[in-house]
Amino acid sequence: MQRCIQLAKNGLGTTAPNPMVGCVIVHNNKIISEGFTSPYGGPHAEVNAIEAVPDKSLLREATLYVTLEPCSHFGKTPPCADLIIKHTIPKVVIGVLDPHDKVSGKGIERLRDAGCEVVVGILEEKCREHHKRFLTYHEKMRPYIILKWAQTLDGYIAPDKSVRNTVPEPYWITNTHSRQRVHQWRSEEQAILVGTQTVLEDNPKLDVRHWQGKPPLRVVLDRNLKIGEDFHVLDGSIPTLLLTSVSDSSRYVEGITYEVLNFSADLMEQICKVLYKHQILSVLIEGGAQTLQAFINSGLWDEARVFTGNRAFKNGIAAPKFSGKLLQTASIGTDTLHTYQND
Repeated sequence: MQRCIQLAKNGLGTTAPNPMVGCVIVHNNKIISEGFTSPYGGPHAEVNAIEAVPDKSLLREATLYVTLEPCSHFGKTPPCADLIIKHTIPKVVIGVLDPHDKVSGKGIERLRDAGCEVVVGILEEKCREHHKRFLTYHEKMRPYIILKWAQTLDGYIAPDKSVRNTVPEPYWITNTHSRQRVHQWRSEEQAILVGTQTVLEDNPKLDVRHWQGKPPLRVVLDRNLKIGEDFHVLDGSIPTLLLTSVSDSSRYVEGITYEVLNFSADLMEQICKVLYKHQILSVLIEGGAQTLQAFINSGLWDEARVFTGNRAFKNGIAAPKFSGKLLQTASIGTDTLHTYQND
């Protein structure tokens, strides 16, 4: 199962909204095949593993290990449970149940009805951690939310506005290695979200130009449509979802998807509902301070990744205030990265 989890990570950033599953097939205590989920629309892990077995007759005496319950419904591909039954694989070992309403125990039921021995819950906690995006989406009906920011040694995420107005240049807090790490993270998540001020002040591209991979969906909060067409986020180069209070579609930019929200009500809940509707399993919240603090205050976050760079601003925009369980501390050159979990 440990090997299944290892294999499954190969699907990070490509399988969503499908889960990234890993599968291993064992015959006489020897691994004879491995597989992981193909990019969305392609074969699932079990299919790839079964297809990779040269001598299919061995499957009748094999054990199939998989991180998540095999699907039992037709989606982009046929049910994996049916393929396992077709090849009369006698034993299936599963890490964690699939909470998807179209599966949720039905895959196991189908396998057992066909005479297959099914074992569930092997390395369950590790499998849950691996499938945290998929499980959060189906169990909590919202994406897995990762907060990310960089702060100075004295606790600021940006210098004072007067400084920026006098010298309008990028005030990088972190080094190039940390910035590349962020682009890697972007390629691993389905969406990236920023507020209006971040766009107006920084004009970010929110792409993955410093990493190989698929850019995430850009999600931009723009209550009154203050962001003009000359900003990168509205250039149409990457799919973009704009959340606004303006329902006048004559003001919309062609090629951009719009969702109208009530900014006077619970905004974070609405954002989660919209992202759930668009089948977004995970979102990276990149700021600014007001947007990050709003997610923290609402309790709607799962992970926080906080860089501390080797410089000070003395005054400016203060970093968000939060409490969480420290999971990991890492050094990236002159920077320190702390990873927290919402406890």
